[in-house]
Amino acid sequence: MSRRSKGPVRRLLGIALRVVVGCLLAALLIVGGANLITVMSTRDNVHTVSDLADFDADAVVVLGASVKPDGTPSDILQDRLETAVSLYRSGATGAIIVSGDNRTSHYNESAAMKAYCVALGVPSEDVYEDHAGYSTYESMYRARHVFGAERIIVTTQAYHLYRAMFAAQGLGMETRGVASDHGAYDNQRMYSLREAVARTKDFFNTLLQVPVESAHDAAPVNLADSGDLT
Repeated sequence: MSRRSKGPVRRLLGIALRVVVGCLLAALLIVGGANLITVMSTRDNVHTVSDLADFDADAVVVLGASVKPDGTPSDILQDRLETAVSLYRSGATGAIIVSGDNRTSHYNESAAMKAYCVALGVPSEDVYEDHAGYSTYESMYRARHVFGAERIIVTTQAYHLYRAMFAAQGLGMETRGVASDHGAYDNQRMYSLREAVARTKDFFNTLLQVPVESAHDAAPVNLADSGDLT
């Protein structure tokens, strides 16, 4: 290849490189901005169980996590549920919504979550199953539009709490959060990296008020009544 023919190729490569670098920088700015806004706008509403004893929430919402093959909640989920039960016992709320994934007949997070709360002494009629909590945003959307909650407490691990609270607040609920970190967890670095991307997704879901199809197919639930929701 002659020197003359190499010139246009180099210019094209230079342009392509600048485009790629520009796109990467834009993506970093979007992810960084979404994460910063999510955390900064919610962190002042993170409290302890004792702080919220008089909050009188419509419900505490527990977000799902993995369940073992024998139906036992994973360690990370047990900590969320135990925090929710502590809030219930403190008088912060009279209802617990356990929101998890039940896509198949062989896997049911919300049923396992309810059973765990009941085993800890919460009356069955005060624990509401949300079987369609497939994602954090969907759980918050359904808490608002299916269960009719206007004032909630969210409990999950700290790295996840800001995103859940941002969605809840953006959907019009008065929200408080309680971190349920009771110890160190395996794969925490992976969870944190994945969370940065998930925050970005739910940041835009919340801004756009993206509707959740399963919420519009379900009959509204009165948190003052007993019952579950499929």
